[in-house]
Amino acid sequence: MVTNLTAVLQDMDRKHHIHPFTDSKSLNEKGVRIITKAEGCHMWTSEGERVLDGMAGLWCVNIGYGRKELADVAYQQMLELPYYNTFFQTSTQPATELSAKLAEITPEGLNHVFYANSGSEANDTIAKMVRWYWNTKGQPKKKTIISRVNAYHGVTMAAASLCGLFGMHPQFDLPLQGFVHADCPHWYRFGGDMDPEEFGLQAARSVENMILSLGAENVGAFIGEPIMGAGGVLVPPASYWPEVQRICRKHDVLVIADEVICGFGRTGTWFGSEQLGIDPDFMTIAKGLSSGYQPISGVMIHDRIADTLVDIGGELQHGFTYSGHPVASAVALENINILQREGIVDKVGAETGPYFQARLRELVDHPLIGEVRGIGLMAAVEIVEDKATRKPFDGSKNAGMLVREEAWSRGLLVRATGDSMVMSPPLVMTRADVDELITALTQALDAAEPILRG
Repeated sequence: MVTNLTAVLQDMDRKHHIHPFTDSKSLNEKGVRIITKAEGCHMWTSEGERVLDGMAGLWCVNIGYGRKELADVAYQQMLELPYYNTFFQTSTQPATELSAKLAEITPEGLNHVFYANSGSEANDTIAKMVRWYWNTKGQPKKKTIISRVNAYHGVTMAAASLCGLFGMHPQFDLPLQGFVHADCPHWYRFGGDMDPEEFGLQAARSVENMILSLGAENVGAFIGEPIMGAGGVLVPPASYWPEVQRICRKHDVLVIADEVICGFGRTGTWFGSEQLGIDPDFMTIAKGLSSGYQPISGVMIHDRIADTLVDIGGELQHGFTYSGHPVASAVALENINILQREGIVDKVGAETGPYFQARLRELVDHPLIGEVRGIGLMAAVEIVEDKATRKPFDGSKNAGMLVREEAWSRGLLVRATGDSMVMSPPLVMTRADVDELITALTQALDAAEPILRG
């Protein structure tokens, strides 16, 4: 039963609020769910429903909800210096200290950071920096950036052009010129009878084929998420990233690792690049940087690029009012300190991550599940009509959305990406939380099966 408060808020929302990635007409007919509070790995709605957040907000609440330490840091910083910019030959103590901390924890050589407010802004910044770098090097034709089918890199004009989720493009006449998309390393969907490692090499070589067709003199960079997140938690075969890296170095193409989702412990190491053998020239960070408590992102720049940009690049004609915001920077710094102090990343790598993956793989025998994939505390289970042929259900059945709603009714939030059920829970989840997630998801699949096959 909808309470009066919920009804009032739903009516306000219906009249005034346009939501991201949402069919507003459909949402207005249903009414929004109002989230009122959260603690640890759980949240509560205005109707008093308790829900396990299997997505950590939007891949971001790594240290869980209700961390008083971050609220205290934000409060103290607001009292002392609520805002100042990083223009005009100035900085602030939190932004400067965070910069040093990021140089300490990111992969070797990534010793410079430019701040933005979201992953989208950071990737938009990188697109500019690629052009700035090659213009400075006297190679102004090297402007095209290669991304991949099913990639997600954000929603600004440039970042959305990088995306390989092509449904994002028609409304806005995208992609812009200079953005192209190579094959997706999704073995289960595209590998057929090929050995996974052979398929990984084939997918990587589609990048080289694109470089050769465009001309290496026209290609500035390749961008990829270590593990593709919003595209369905696509874990590439082990052969894929080393071959991509070899190809890019061979053709003098910069490598961008988009760690917005994978970064800050999600995969069981601080960054996905460490596990997949990526040595990036640029690295995008956001989300887990502050565990979502404040909007902040960054572009990590390798010394081999920064040396050129700093020494001969001249004045950077780019920046944001809130670049390095002191409150956001202070919160991000304390968030990293908590991750270090409590050994959260190591625990994901050694304990909760393996337990989560092992429990999920029990679902591979479920009649609806064709594949279970993931690493650390990010995973997906793919729903299929026929396990033997990997045939998906007809799109009109909306299998993913059906399972998502069945899960919600059982106190679990998971995300449907097509017919893949995607999970990215807070890194502080316990084994009991994992068991709760598996129980609810299994019940949701059981409830959905007769509907889908009916």
